[in-house]
Amino acid sequence: MTVRIGEDPAQTAAPIRHGGDLLRASQRYGRAPADWLDLSTGINPDGYPVPPLPADCWQRLPQDDDGLAELAATAYGAPAALPVAGSQAAIRLVPALLPPGRTGIAGLGYSEYAPAFAGAGHQVVWLDEADFADSTLAGRLDHLVVVNPNNPTGRCIPPERLLMWHDALAARGGTLLVDEAFADAMPQLSVAAHSGREGLVVLRSLGKFYGLAGVRCGFVLASPTLLRQLAQRLGHWSVSGPARAVARLALNDLRWQAATRGRLQSASQRLDGLLHAHGLAPVTVPLFAWFAHAEAPRIHEALARRGIWTRLFDKPPAAASGRPAGSPSLRLGLPPDSDAAWSRLADGMRGALQDASAHR
Repeated sequence: MTVRIGEDPAQTAAPIRHGGDLLRASQRYGRAPADWLDLSTGINPDGYPVPPLPADCWQRLPQDDDGLAELAATAYGAPAALPVAGSQAAIRLVPALLPPGRTGIAGLGYSEYAPAFAGAGHQVVWLDEADFADSTLAGRLDHLVVVNPNNPTGRCIPPERLLMWHDALAARGGTLLVDEAFADAMPQLSVAAHSGREGLVVLRSLGKFYGLAGVRCGFVLASPTLLRQLAQRLGHWSVSGPARAVARLALNDLRWQAATRGRLQSASQRLDGLLHAHGLAPVTVPLFAWFAHAEAPRIHEALARRGIWTRLFDKPPAAASGRPAGSPSLRLGLPPDSDAAWSRLADGMRGALQDASAHR
């Protein structure tokens, strides 16, 4: 998707695509969904084991005062939290609560932010990876969106720099929005503890670390004023009773969380080693690895012919700085925790790289 300063992505962009679109892959390549190794998302493939749920969570209206908000605030170390139907609900509503202005968004990042901000009257300013190393970045913007770790590039920004950017933005009435969808596996990156400040919004989700993308449950951590405004926009029952029940179980299970962080760290190291062994230079964080490569489209296609579905990223739009766009790239999520899955990936990557080399 390409959006330049001043354009409205809601009217000029093609439909946004995400990973996990396995049905599209199945139709295109004539392979049943069960026959794929789906690495197209950064979702934990061995997610939280949800037990049978109490009958009343299906039969009663969701209870907004069931303690989930307080539990989430405690779990994330935040002053307050608002449950929402996944981060997507907040991404679509928060921009309308902010004064329109120049909003910096990564050109290679989560693609829902640009149309949401542009649709709310903001001016989208594309940023490249070099921009996020600039300590003065916030001085050129009214608002700034940071996904930390970034999806898909794996770029991580220390909390100290984020808070410095927040101070600069908030002093002018601006806002820093930090999407921490992948931060459960890297809690040292989180700025959730500071989310009570005006002008700082933090988003968390059960989708990635907990592997519960289907329950559509996330949390907004922000100032009381913004949380009240957002709650009024959402109305009652924005998160279903079963989703709230699952969220309480997962957020309370500290033992599972600790064990999962260790497993994800080991698996990400294994994925990093596998890709390096094939001559690639990935950026790897828990839950996914990403690499730029001139032959990324051919590698993606060759893997797909072998029943391995990955996420292809075309060249990002040129940054507002005028620096040229980068190369196409691939993101791979973690395989399931089985030797068969890892062997299939290793064999598939070897064959895919050979196929790509043959076309040069």
